Amino acid sequence: MDTTCGWIAQTDALPARAPLTGTQQADWLVIGAGITGLCAAHTLAALHPQARVVIIDRQCAAQGASARNSGFVVAHEHPADNELLGRPGFCGFEVDTAISRAASDEVRQRITRHGIDCDFRDNGYFFAVHDADKLNHVDAKLATLRALGASAELLQGDALHSKLGTAHYQAGIWCGGGNALLQPAKYVKGLLEALPATVTLFENTDITGLERMANGAIRATSASAAVEAQHVLVCLNAFIPRVGLDNSATFPMELSASLTRPLTAKECAAEPWGVLSTRPLGATVRLTPDRRVMIRNTAEYRMRDLSNGELQQRRHHHLRGLQRRFPWLTEQDIHYTWTGHLSASRSGQPYFAKVEDNLYAIAGCNGSGVARGTLWGRLMAEWASGHSSPLLQSVIQRAQPGWLPPRPLFDLGALLRMRVEAVRARSEI
Repeated sequence: MDTTCGWIAQTDALPARAPLTGTQQADWLVIGAGITGLCAAHTLAALHPQARVVIIDRQCAAQGASARNSGFVVAHEHPADNELLGRPGFCGFEVDTAISRAASDEVRQRITRHGIDCDFRDNGYFFAVHDADKLNHVDAKLATLRALGASAELLQGDALHSKLGTAHYQAGIWCGGGNALLQPAKYVKGLLEALPATVTLFENTDITGLERMANGAIRATSASAAVEAQHVLVCLNAFIPRVGLDNSATFPMELSASLTRPLTAKECAAEPWGVLSTRPLGATVRLTPDRRVMIRNTAEYRMRDLSNGELQQRRHHHLRGLQRRFPWLTEQDIHYTWTGHLSASRSGQPYFAKVEDNLYAIAGCNGSGVARGTLWGRLMAEWASGHSSPLLQSVIQRAQPGWLPPRPLFDLGALLRMRVEAVRARSEI
């Protein structure tokens, strides 16, 4: 089956860049040309206008996980019970929200600065459920969100149905004040197109190892080429082990999604919207500006990538979720089905680290990579350049991804946890 990402298919193609050849010299090397890596390269070029900045990607830049996510710009997360106002976890939630709001603002600034046309919609989205019992402590959640600067409103029944154009959802909190939606492939493509001339990009180059040289520089090697750089930033998220960094305490999750044909105005006259479930494995759904429906209702910890046959099974799962919301849709109405990866951690916090002298790395977006990745790229470049700020210090202090048990214990535990969460989220898929 065709596994083209629907977001990428609707984005104009970019000219291919050459792969790395020979041994290159650089002042700064960024590994990974997704949102985080591109924003890091932009920042490095601004801070060091005379330096040579090299960025390398294993495949075509702006075509990986950064272009394949659901396009939610997260400023305000759905608070867990322990994070509600007055409860022990609120202080940490307050700090995380301040970071997320700064990250959301960073996205807006990048879009404005580079003139990126990415269908940006700055009007919030919903935490919505089919089973009203899965949206509890509503008054406390509204108070918590509002205390941290969000606009938040409970909608139920017909009021929610009219907003979404489907009767599937029974209750939801609309949350604005920084939460936004965009087309992720167009956003990351815009970041790529705006790279300064002092940044050199190599594509289709798999960096497989890092080694310290006698002069203190770091040598990044591929199968037949290398870059020797004074400073290296690893921005690979889920794929951080590929360069030999195995102690990030993060792990990859494989997600799959589908995108339909455009609905007619008669089929759904609602304005574009986004819905996040209150359950970890509940469906993420969007109605795009051209009235396509995107659904992501699988998330799996796997030892290998999905085969085409396995992805076809996930497509049927997407269809069942779509038909719960729009019963007339058929498999022929699905135009695209694809996979992508995110980097997760046990605590929900990132790995944001100085690994050793002049070597920095980031992983663990935990499903909020559009905004967090944008901010992290800038902050990591500033940190590596010797700069500091209260925001950077907050990110460093919160970057505690948590301990993971060794494999295969972790593999078994993760698979069991995913099965339990899938059962709990059954009504929301």
